[in-house]
Amino acid sequence: MIEAKKSRLISLIIISIILTLFALTCIIPIIAVLSISLSDEMDILRHGYKLIPKKISLTAYEYIFKVPKQILQGYFISLSVTGVGTALSLFVIAMVAYPLSRRDFKYRNPLAFYIFFTMLFNGGLVPWYILIVRYLHLKDTWWVLVLPYLVAPWFILLLKTFFQQIPIGIIESAKLDGASELRTFFTIVVPLSKPAMAAIGLFILLRYWNDWWLPLLYIESESLVPLQYMLHRMMANIQFLTQQLRTTQMTIDISKLPNESARMAMCILAAGPMLFIFPFFQKYFVKGLTVGAIKG
Repeated sequence: MIEAKKSRLISLIIISIILTLFALTCIIPIIAVLSISLSDEMDILRHGYKLIPKKISLTAYEYIFKVPKQILQGYFISLSVTGVGTALSLFVIAMVAYPLSRRDFKYRNPLAFYIFFTMLFNGGLVPWYILIVRYLHLKDTWWVLVLPYLVAPWFILLLKTFFQQIPIGIIESAKLDGASELRTFFTIVVPLSKPAMAAIGLFILLRYWNDWWLPLLYIESESLVPLQYMLHRMMANIQFLTQQLRTTQMTIDISKLPNESARMAMCILAAGPMLFIFPFFQKYFVKGLTVGAIKG
């Protein structure tokens, strides 16, 4: 009995040490990024990256917030696109995945093949651009940041697999009670699928929030530039200015330009909201990661 308790205690200590080390590997990079964003550029050039800055400097944040209205507007565009896009995308994906999970759906196999086919082949960038600009007339509009990412075939197949694990007897019982397909879906299927929808919703949310590719292609108005693309342009401007100063004879101290510190400050600004949102998904996220692990 004593030997069993000792072995169990040793196992718990080893597991705790492993998990602590894993947690540190996740936390230390965040601390390092924050430290570098608060460091002086000259200290970074002289001493490299440090977990604790030798001298706290807000030069990088002063550069980024030189026009605060622009940053706030970028936040508003990113938040609105991410919120609306995630809700619409999750709704459409669930509405497509649910019929595919029903064996009594007449067009189940052709529709599943069509969705799977789009995962393997696409029309290419040029036809996609022509479709959005010339035929849909979405260029330089708010909706061009939402609609192209509305449906993801991989997420449809994942959610379809989860829906298949819901006992068909529950759905048939709802039908016998006179519930329509829509009512069955929203009052029974959706509540039972919270873990899967939360996990997929988080992936969709990150896709919208981190996107700078769509605004690069389709956005020209400054009032529609999201945060990620704005930070991407700032970083490109800093790198271009640094290269130009190195290749010319101008007597300007390059070390005073917030290059590395600005890069890390932009990471903090871009990742900050997601760090606060993730705990709300954590309740369902771990269970939702097993979507598709059990064959239905």
